[in-house]
Amino acid sequence: MRTDSASGAAESQFPDSKQRCYDADVTTRPETEVHRDTGDPAPVEREVPSDTPTGPDLEKVIARQVRALRKASGLSVGDMAAKVGISKAMLSKIENSQTSCSLSTLARLAAGLDVPVTSLFRGADTARDAVYVEAGHGAVIVGRGTRVGHHYELLGALRGQHKRLEPVLVTLTDASETFPLFQHAGTELLYMLEGVMVYGHGEAEYTLRPGDSLLLDGEGLHGPNDLVRLPIRFLAVTAYPDHHEE
Repeated sequence: MRTDSASGAAESQFPDSKQRCYDADVTTRPETEVHRDTGDPAPVEREVPSDTPTGPDLEKVIARQVRALRKASGLSVGDMAAKVGISKAMLSKIENSQTSCSLSTLARLAAGLDVPVTSLFRGADTARDAVYVEAGHGAVIVGRGTRVGHHYELLGALRGQHKRLEPVLVTLTDASETFPLFQHAGTELLYMLEGVMVYGHGEAEYTLRPGDSLLLDGEGLHGPNDLVRLPIRFLAVTAYPDHHEE
């Protein structure tokens, strides 16, 4: 009983002591440790590749794109802010990478600039492939025309967003005989470098000289019909669709 009365006396002497202690705990705890329940589910952690821009780097990408697109549209900061429905100060912060945009703000910016949202992230994926091949150092490959004297030199290959691109340097010499016709999925570009030849595609024939080019649908039968002046060299670049199988 004495303990209860002592406790009660203490509480009556310091009626707000519990509240003061609670407040002190909150004010002395680091801000990052204060958690409030918003009712939202816990975020799912994802592994982010080391070369993927995040935080300030991504903000700089968005800032650069928003500023460039706004200027290309001929809009001032004030006009753009009014069009999008955000304050001029906020737009200025976005363009100077001083703040992070919410998804809704990004959507409004994209709508105001009349571009897809993905345009605001252009340049964020820093890794872009390139293939360099020194003259005469392409990979020699075997094609359907190899057995009749055609020489094929692969100059690299890249898979873009929708297609695989394959450039091949083709050389025809005195050893080249009459040649097979080719047919494959995709689109092919021929660029004549040396010599003269008559090239067929379907029922049509084209005389190709240095500097001439021919873009054709690979599904149509195609190939050299007549080697007019040797040696002949031309670049054949084929864009294969994703579903293409060798």
